[in-house]
Amino acid sequence: MAAEAAAPQEADPHAGRPARQILIVGDSLSAEYGLPRDTGWVQIIAQRLKRGEQAYQIRNASISGDTTGNGLQRLPALLEETRADIVVIQLGANDGLRGLPLRDMKANLQKMIALSRAKGAQVLLIGQHIPPNYGRRYADQFHAIYAELAKENAIPLVPFMLEGIALEAGMFQADGLHPTVEAQTPIADTIWPHLEALL
Repeated sequence: MAAEAAAPQEADPHAGRPARQILIVGDSLSAEYGLPRDTGWVQIIAQRLKRGEQAYQIRNASISGDTTGNGLQRLPALLEETRADIVVIQLGANDGLRGLPLRDMKANLQKMIALSRAKGAQVLLIGQHIPPNYGRRYADQFHAIYAELAKENAIPLVPFMLEGIALEAGMFQADGLHPTVEAQTPIADTIWPHLEALL
């Protein structure tokens, strides 16, 4: 008896096509500080990409405590290693909390943007607010840097990654600085539309 013909299989639209790379360069707010592994906003977005059958892989190169200077030092090697198509820069909070010169912070972020674009990557910049520990003027100038860089480089900006939860005490760990597990989905929801537009 002749063997039955195998049922045709639907072609995988991503078969044979290498996944595009998203590189996250951030600090503790992206590095799952104080959280169980794979519960941070980066992982939540990675899951959304997978569910949406997007041909993207995320490399989370965030390190707790990193400043913009640290990120700038690490970025060239990361760009060579990942060949990133999109670079998400989430740095600056540690510069601000330490009262480092804002001109240096802006220069470091500008260099990171330029390095990423020179490698052909799109850039998404994530903004932050800091408490007025060093005065309201310093805090305001700190936050304004993100919008200035986004405008000067014509790149997308998430104005404030903690939008909607910054004043909710229950969304932060005991230190009052680092978001809880419950805060990660709202953070992902804030960042996702800006990232999705680049896919």
